[in-house]
Amino acid sequence: MKKLKLFIAALAFSTAAFAQFEGSIEFKMETKKDTTTNVYYVKGNNVKLDQIGRKSGKVEGSFVFELADKKIKFVNPARKVWGDKSETPPVTKGTFEVAKGKSSKVVCGKKCVDYTVKNTEDNTQVVYWISTESFDFFVPLVKLWNRKDKQSVYFNQIKDLPKGSMPMLSYETTLDGAAVSKLEVIKVDKKAIDASQVSVPADYKKFEQ
Repeated sequence: MKKLKLFIAALAFSTAAFAQFEGSIEFKMETKKDTTTNVYYVKGNNVKLDQIGRKSGKVEGSFVFELADKKIKFVNPARKVWGDKSETPPVTKGTFEVAKGKSSKVVCGKKCVDYTVKNTEDNTQVVYWISTESFDFFVPLVKLWNRKDKQSVYFNQIKDLPKGSMPMLSYETTLDGAAVSKLEVIKVDKKAIDASQVSVPADYKKFEQ
């Protein structure tokens, strides 16, 4: 009986350890022209992305991702409006080469392994340091969003990633090593999130064109 209880306790711990992440994730995107800060709020199949103004330090725009329904909504706090958003798939050129490395490093407390995606015709290489710590929302979100920036496009070329994969750090360069952009997670806060934090505020009106 004692062994059975220990087994059940171990199983419960294992299940909890690999449960879908809930909480907030803050990250920075650096380019030659600008540095921006963004925060993901994650609860179940809903994710809200807040874009923080560099000068104001306040939320200047948001996106709500309803992953189960494959819907994206934009949110404008200044005007208190929201609307449906869709993206056309990006047009790519050349051949992508994907290589999984053998190195590992800890980024923001998460163990990561490296993947390199290169495209000679595009003169671009992106190195990702990817954690597999239960960030189940991330891969579906990136695929749904269809962003055209190279960090997103190149990430989508990596197939068969383990469940829960998310890059904690990534570098985009030209093939001769010149820096183009850097994305880095700077804070991960695992905590309970209220459903209102990943939804359009109830008093916002739908924007109609």
